[in-house]
Amino acid sequence: MTLQESLSQHIKQAFVTLYNTPLETVEFQATRKDFEGDITVVTFSMLRTIKMNPAQLGEDLGAYLSEHIDEVVGYNVVKGFLNLVISDVYFMAFFQTVNTNPTFGFVKPSSAKAMMVEYSSPNTNKPLHLGHIRNNLLGYSVAEILKASGKKVYKTQIINDRGIHICKSMLAWQRYGNNETPESTGLKGDKLVGNYYVKFDQVYKEEIKALEAKGLSTEDAKVQAPILLEAQDMLLKWEAGDTAVVALWEQMNSWVYAGFELTYKTLGVDFDSYYYESQTYLLGKSFIKEGLQSGVFFKKEDGSVWCDLTPDGLDEKIVLRADGTAVYMTQDIGTAIQRLKDFPDVGGMVYTVGNEQDYHFKVLFLILKKLGFDWAKNLMHLSYGMVDLPSGKMKSREGTVVDADDLIVEMASTAKEISQELGKLDGYSESDKEQTYNTIGLGALKYFILKVDPKKRILFDPKASVDFQGNTGPFIQYTYARIQAILRKSPLEIDSEVPLDYQLHDKEKSLVKHLQLFPEVIQQAAANYSPALVANYVYDLVKEFNSFYQNVSILGAETATEIKFRVQLSRAVANTIKNALSLLGIAVPERM
Repeated sequence: MTLQESLSQHIKQAFVTLYNTPLETVEFQATRKDFEGDITVVTFSMLRTIKMNPAQLGEDLGAYLSEHIDEVVGYNVVKGFLNLVISDVYFMAFFQTVNTNPTFGFVKPSSAKAMMVEYSSPNTNKPLHLGHIRNNLLGYSVAEILKASGKKVYKTQIINDRGIHICKSMLAWQRYGNNETPESTGLKGDKLVGNYYVKFDQVYKEEIKALEAKGLSTEDAKVQAPILLEAQDMLLKWEAGDTAVVALWEQMNSWVYAGFELTYKTLGVDFDSYYYESQTYLLGKSFIKEGLQSGVFFKKEDGSVWCDLTPDGLDEKIVLRADGTAVYMTQDIGTAIQRLKDFPDVGGMVYTVGNEQDYHFKVLFLILKKLGFDWAKNLMHLSYGMVDLPSGKMKSREGTVVDADDLIVEMASTAKEISQELGKLDGYSESDKEQTYNTIGLGALKYFILKVDPKKRILFDPKASVDFQGNTGPFIQYTYARIQAILRKSPLEIDSEVPLDYQLHDKEKSLVKHLQLFPEVIQQAAANYSPALVANYVYDLVKEFNSFYQNVSILGAETATEIKFRVQLSRAVANTIKNALSLLGIAVPERM
């Protein structure tokens, strides 16, 4: 039982004993640094239950808790706040559990229903870019946090490997590719295919201009451009199973998949299962057919199939085109159903997709409910903001995206440049330096993106993210490495327990109190699907440690017991930093 749980029980009992009144909830907060105390009870919120002076209420509860809980050794009341002083013995007993537990804060998976987290989900017509990086880092981190909170988790993605966008790359390669391959060009397969997606758009725009010159309106020119009509014809052939088109599709997609896997490996994300739109859209079409019969969907005069969601405050949504081809909604319906067939223990799914798709997921979840799937109520869209650069918005068709692989290389290069300026890695071997540059660069990238609330838009600045001071990944990594240096220099065997009657220095106590928050931070981050809560917790922990380091001698303490405890405390902080960063997918260097 946590301190908050124990205090909450006693405060509720105090209300019954003192006022003959039940109390539903108790609100706690950290005690402000300018007041004495270790945890604060907010009495203002209790005035909804009992009408009395908040200061008197605080005095009554403080006296009651001092009498009934050994850990409460003092209190003071400031307006509507009751500040409680907790005994060093309590914190020492807590610390002993942390000191011997390398997975402190993590909960073993329960037998309850599993969660499935979808992320990445790229199109096979272009390489991964900066926007995909936020998606991958966010989805991977949420999956790791859910796992640490005690849930069984499956990581998955849906690969958008069919549709008009794929046909655009295929057609452009057919016309202009001269049979070049990743092997013949030395390009990663996803980059090669992406080049032809850009090429298609260039030709398409030229054809639109030519048609406009002949007197067509812009709108008519866009739909009558010959290269677009040919791509649409290719899509129809693909869905009809045309041998040549399918063979080209398989070849070009295989190039892209190989390229994606290299990027995922470098980025440090993984998946338990893969789904392909080309395999799930048919299942979606079959359920649309059933929904037509049951009245969930209706057919318009042109043969297209729709779902009328106007009674639910939305609009009509197309689920099948007039020519019978599928739309995104078709395959998303099929994918969700297929996943529950494949993983019957899944109790909920999290879709990590940008906020421009908010409406799409409202519609998807509602349609699945109308189709009679009870589990649809446990579907969640992890909506996140876009990533901007100082140069402006990225556009894939125009080839102005920031390529994921290039950005990862740039981050390592930036880490190298700054590390060399600061002399951080003097004395390292060249191979150790390169590995450390990669660790710092990736850590900077991941932390910069994940420290921001998912819903907020990000302006990403590579140079600022690799700063060794402030709220950055390298600053946190450097603190971890500093602690490792302390542990290597420690002259004592430090594994035996320090007595419970050890008198804590204020800086030691602050650190132990901050460590105590970690399990609850994980649970809150899981409940809110927010890695930012973990990122900001570990930053605050690092600030607490650096204040401790600057104000308290560790290896030069007066007694062997003080040295032992402070080294143990440093080790526990380092372990918690490592665990917290692991939830963000960030590695820690032993030296830096």
